Amino acid sequence: MPNSLEGQSIRLEVISGKYLQVPSERAPAGIYVSINVDSRRRWKSAVKVLSSDKSVGWGDTATLSLDASSKLSLDIRASFELDRMLGNGEVIGELEVTWDELLDHGDEPFNLTFPPVRGDCPSLTLKAAVVHSCDNQGSAPLDSVVDCKIGRDTDAGHARFAEYVSNESDSHLNDAVEHFQSVLDQCPVDHPDRAAALTNLAWVRLKGYIEGDFEDIDSVTSLFREALALRPQGHPDHLLSLYCLAEALTSCYREEDTAVYIHQSAELYCKLLPLCLEGTYLRSIAAGANGVDYVIDECNNLPTDASDEGIHLRRIVLQLCPPGHQNHPDALNELSSALQSRFRQCGSVDDIDESIRVGREAVSLCPEEHTSRAAYLNNLGYSLRLRFDHQRRSHDLDEAICVYEEALRMCPGAPSASVSSDVVMLMTLTKLSASVARALMLIPPGHPDHHTALHNLAITLKIRYDNLDVSEDLDEAINLYRESLRLTRLDHPERHRNLYNLSSVLRSRFTKTQKNEDIEEAIRLCQESLEALPSLHPDRYFSYMRLQEAYSSRYRVQRKSTDLSLAVENFKLASRHPTQGFPNRITTAQKWVTAAEQHSHTSALEAYNTCFDLLDSHLATRSSTISRRKAAAAFSGTKLLPVNAASCAIRSDNLRLAVELAERGRGQQWSLASRLRSPLEDLELTNSNLARKFSELSKCLSDTQGLAVGTDRAAVDRAETRYRKLTEQWGATVTEIRDIEGFSRFLVPPLYEDLQAAARQGPVIILIASQYSCSAIIVPTTGEPHHVSLPSVTLTDLNNLKDRFARAIRHASIMGPKVPRNDLIVLLRTVWNEIMLPIVHVLQHVLKLKFLSRIWLCPTAAFTSIPLHAAHPFLTKADGSKEPCLEDLFICSYTPTLSALVRSRRMMKSRVAPSFATIGQGQPGAGKGKALLAVDNEVELVRKLVPATANRTTISGDAATRAGALQALEENTWVHLACHGKQDPTQPYDSHFVMRDGPLTLLDIMEKDIPHAEFAFLSACHTAVGDKETPDEVIHLAAGLQFSGFKSVVGTLWEVDDSVAKHVVEAFYKNMFKDLEDGGEMDCTKAAWALNRATHAVKTKVPLEQRMVFVHIGV
Repeated sequence: MPNSLEGQSIRLEVISGKYLQVPSERAPAGIYVSINVDSRRRWKSAVKVLSSDKSVGWGDTATLSLDASSKLSLDIRASFELDRMLGNGEVIGELEVTWDELLDHGDEPFNLTFPPVRGDCPSLTLKAAVVHSCDNQGSAPLDSVVDCKIGRDTDAGHARFAEYVSNESDSHLNDAVEHFQSVLDQCPVDHPDRAAALTNLAWVRLKGYIEGDFEDIDSVTSLFREALALRPQGHPDHLLSLYCLAEALTSCYREEDTAVYIHQSAELYCKLLPLCLEGTYLRSIAAGANGVDYVIDECNNLPTDASDEGIHLRRIVLQLCPPGHQNHPDALNELSSALQSRFRQCGSVDDIDESIRVGREAVSLCPEEHTSRAAYLNNLGYSLRLRFDHQRRSHDLDEAICVYEEALRMCPGAPSASVSSDVVMLMTLTKLSASVARALMLIPPGHPDHHTALHNLAITLKIRYDNLDVSEDLDEAINLYRESLRLTRLDHPERHRNLYNLSSVLRSRFTKTQKNEDIEEAIRLCQESLEALPSLHPDRYFSYMRLQEAYSSRYRVQRKSTDLSLAVENFKLASRHPTQGFPNRITTAQKWVTAAEQHSHTSALEAYNTCFDLLDSHLATRSSTISRRKAAAAFSGTKLLPVNAASCAIRSDNLRLAVELAERGRGQQWSLASRLRSPLEDLELTNSNLARKFSELSKCLSDTQGLAVGTDRAAVDRAETRYRKLTEQWGATVTEIRDIEGFSRFLVPPLYEDLQAAARQGPVIILIASQYSCSAIIVPTTGEPHHVSLPSVTLTDLNNLKDRFARAIRHASIMGPKVPRNDLIVLLRTVWNEIMLPIVHVLQHVLKLKFLSRIWLCPTAAFTSIPLHAAHPFLTKADGSKEPCLEDLFICSYTPTLSALVRSRRMMKSRVAPSFATIGQGQPGAGKGKALLAVDNEVELVRKLVPATANRTTISGDAATRAGALQALEENTWVHLACHGKQDPTQPYDSHFVMRDGPLTLLDIMEKDIPHAEFAFLSACHTAVGDKETPDEVIHLAAGLQFSGFKSVVGTLWEVDDSVAKHVVEAFYKNMFKDLEDGGEMDCTKAAWALNRATHAVKTKVPLEQRMVFVHIGV
């Protein structure tokens, strides 16, 4: 150094760097430059993120005294932490330079080149100038070199690992692991460097696992997961931790080919990529061929998975392939296929609708010349066909035909069997002849798929025969099936379908000609198809069904009881076949019910129970309340299933079973929703490990269904064994749960003894409205149930009666208050004479019920739409007195189900200090209903009548919002609601109370669990009216409040006139609270009595239909 420079400083600007590769090939958090002035001091640049072109821009300046030694050491280092750095990172390049070398370039920037790393020489662009000591402002100060064991071990680990990557020496890897393990041992759980220590150790062990030096991968991923947990979103190193874990899981998948690893990796990339800035190195490797592109390809190579997790994965892959991405059409098609498969298993219309939607999008994005277009078209066509089969909408069939025709045109040389199959099958009736001829020309004799073309043509002819009854089509179909069967190898995986389809057409011909040889061959062919299939093959279901049809057809002709028994046996086998989706099995069980009822077979009750089991299992697969209701409504025959089952039990003289079946079939939505809260929630509190084990086994069992299929017998055997073992484990776990005190009835429908608890305070009358018989079952407080026959009432009568009530009430609403309601009087007299009088006779003369005792009505089906509580003879005795009506004799309440009443009574054991909220909304806003002018007066009236001992709250006007009302429901034990109530008969969970800013829906209420709630008065319209699609589900606002925790509810059956409702409200609360002056307590169990007294008190003020409108539900 020249003497003239002594006492001065050098300003060194670190401008940028390029060709910056990390020797160990790890992805760095950032790169920095270090200048070691002497053994005790150094200068460090900022840690900057590496760009995708492996360059970094710094622009940092160091001012260094020229009084130091003549040389200084320059390092480029990779930091694996943007936050607090552990150690000094990994060395990318080291160089010793003299002051003169730095100053030789004048004021111009210059490059300093370092030794090569993986073929490229890292370089820095610098600028150096001599400055006086007073000009060193703006320069970062020098750091003291801190020497500590944790830093030395970390640096040594980085160095040894870089050497291992370079020369693959196991000793270097073991040294690196030892150093990093030592660092982790020095970083306890609360240490600020623990995440960095975890990541360093995990990374070297991962590389050792990939190279085959280590075997334990689970501990590696656990280290990465712990590090990620310590670096949540927002942490500077969150992105790098996401990438490290994703890379680890991807590496696991490469080595072990286990799908769960690639699933989890895809989820992590889905979180990572939106957070990664474009142009960064991390983004380039995460989005590159070895990152997300590899994950996408591997996910698309996985077999179609129709489980919720499989669908979730397809949605994640679609997120990873946004519009414009080369794999976006493929991702859409894969999602369409998965949704299609789930529809076939679960029958959700939402799934097939979405499958068609995304399938169309995939086709629209695929050019006509693209090699995948035919596959996309084929997939879309199949989805359209499935929806046509489900909903029979002709435009779906038309579109499917067009789609398949285009797919076939794209494969003129050798069309795939799957394409030609569906083309031929769907061209039925409309374009059959030309399309079939074209398909057969494309697949002539000698073609390997000729037998498939013949088979498909036979299917098409059978379809046309079923629609047009052309005998020639049937005969030709039989001949084509025979020829196809002759050409099909004995070991062909689809041969069983030819067998049972030929059986089906032979059975059809037998029903027409009654030739015994046809039905004998049909039975033999089905038996042969079963022999060809492993026990868990999904298509055994179709063989059972074809065999059932054959035996049933022969029974109808020959009337041999053995054939009926064999048909029933195959109904059982088909409906219980575990690898077939629930929808088909439910439909089969319904057919079994119909056949058993039609032929008075002893298996009828077993068939009903099978229906309930399957429907319950099917609905339990749905994650939301609305989706469960949609799934239930999809099966048209299930609407009357509970009452028909109860009727069957009654006809079998088994009243206890009738009560159990009526309860089991009714209120499935509520039962399933309750199951989500109990007993699984209770089990979590009692034994969380067992609860988790049960949930995991249930999912594994569901995922395994349908896997035991294939031509490799060994593979099929392994799949069958796995399925059987899982079933045994699941059953053992349920047994283990039932051994816990309080869980003996886990997942078991309630028995009569359990349900009779509903009648503890008075008998419960279940009214059965079945197509086979209409009757009532009275469940007494103790002893056996009583049957009350209603011989003069049919289901048709009840449906007519409910329609007449609806018309009469509409007519009464426009009549003057003093005009007699003659239509209603006639109808109520009919209800009294035909329905309630026989029941009253048993209550009075058999059960010896006292005057004004409590009774509970539990109507089913058509009975739910009839105001049973208002039954009245409207007769005058000889002495001039009036004949008593039902409400003169008894205090009437309703209950949606016996279980609901039992649950409310059980929850009454724990009570809190009463609090009363009055919610009024008479001005709901434009478009939300007419103004209710009497609401404010009603709110004020209720406020005055509520005892001062209760904590009183009033919410009205602008404060009566959705959130405000919901909060009031949660925070108070007693609630009065005065507002518009809207029942949605087609989407009952959308039924709502109209608040100022929007609707407070039934679903909002059901999602709340309010165990301390006691009483609610719903002074609103249609709050106790159920669902047209599933009437036995009693899905209405009052039932929703009872489900959420309110034990006692007053609701309404139709529109309330707010100008007269106030009279009922006033009389009700006066009776409800009249004893409190003497020190009594607010008691929600008095509500039924108070309503009874109120409706009697206002007879002269309130028209008949406005008194009848109010009903009590609950305790």
